[in-house]
Amino acid sequence: MNILIVGSGGREHALAWKLAQSPRVSKIFCAPGNGGTARLGENVPLAADNISGLVEFAKTRKIGLTVVGPDDALALGLVDAFDAAGLKIFGPTASAARLESSKSFAKDFMNRHGIPTARAREFTDSASACEWCRTSKFPLVIKADGLALGKGVVIAMTVAEAEHAVRQCLDEEAFGEAGRRIVIEEFLEGVECSIHALVDGASYLLFPDCRDHKRACDGDKGPNTGGMGTISPSGSLDECLRAQVKREILDRFIAGLKKDGIEYRGMLFPGLMLTADGPKVLEFNCRWGDPETQVLVRRLGSDLLDLLEATVEGTLSTATPEWREAAATCVILASGGYPGSYEKGKIITGIASAETLPDVVVFHAGTKDAGETLQTNGGRVLGVTALGDHLPEARQKAYEAADRIAFEGLQRRNDIGPAGNS
Repeated sequence: MNILIVGSGGREHALAWKLAQSPRVSKIFCAPGNGGTARLGENVPLAADNISGLVEFAKTRKIGLTVVGPDDALALGLVDAFDAAGLKIFGPTASAARLESSKSFAKDFMNRHGIPTARAREFTDSASACEWCRTSKFPLVIKADGLALGKGVVIAMTVAEAEHAVRQCLDEEAFGEAGRRIVIEEFLEGVECSIHALVDGASYLLFPDCRDHKRACDGDKGPNTGGMGTISPSGSLDECLRAQVKREILDRFIAGLKKDGIEYRGMLFPGLMLTADGPKVLEFNCRWGDPETQVLVRRLGSDLLDLLEATVEGTLSTATPEWREAAATCVILASGGYPGSYEKGKIITGIASAETLPDVVVFHAGTKDAGETLQTNGGRVLGVTALGDHLPEARQKAYEAADRIAFEGLQRRNDIGPAGNS
């Protein structure tokens, strides 16, 4: 079977790496891909939002399954176009993907179906929003309603910070169309945890849990990013909490889909806060996480293609994936200045040396081949991912490998995952 993966990040390289291990996969195409995916298959010069071009390519190259990575491609209706053309594709339709592309839509869905989440208000006018902030308890969380590459969230500690964030979105249009509406919600205290569940419309399959590290700097300081590293398992979701997540979040999600008549097939990736009152949903994502995918595919012991096809075909209830007991850590190596402005075209060295270490795979994100050199081509450049018998061992291996990689301006967090013995 020929596979087409849409996207160019570390998530897409990780998916390509895992799918390439399936005996049923003949060839992998990535559109547009990166320097890592080019080593596993063929990169195609088609952007993720080139819907007509991707449909035509899938027809011409007899693609058996297309896997969509980025959220914006889902929101633009890539799955709808493939469905209309009779092409098999993994991911929710644009209507279902509103659970990610509109935070106000998602918040309303959660409230109506009893899914625990933070209390919130939505605004389109900065004066009204600022007035409400002045009478609220701090901290507050200000979110752009639409898709903002993981950066449209501000945790405001003071009235001044809240007003600045509100005006950035609504008046200065810092996030364009995505910020024309904002959601302001209470700050939830607890431990963050990411879960992934394949959903085939009628049932779901819950994956092992992860924890992302969103802030740019050590100690969870600095601005929010798309993610600076992940661990799996999170170390926070015991069997009791896992059962509660199934009962209060995923079961109610499936019931809500049926009640609202929403056809959802694909990956559901809720970000959770484990509070003193139980797990609460911070946000819904309607695709694989990045960099969560990197640690999940390292732990998956069975064929990923089987799971994707079961999701598309509505047979998830019969799927029996195998998971390795090993823990995984992913450390992101980013360009200097990320998540702000950064330069591209820096020569990368040391990846081959890093991958000689046992249990280490380096997933590419913002990279490109430039003749005889590999160069940086984005904010998050590489995801150094390692397995270990426990999280401290996986962390040690990932950082030992990361120390071998260099490029001008390289920045990373040095506190991904727990140190010391298990």
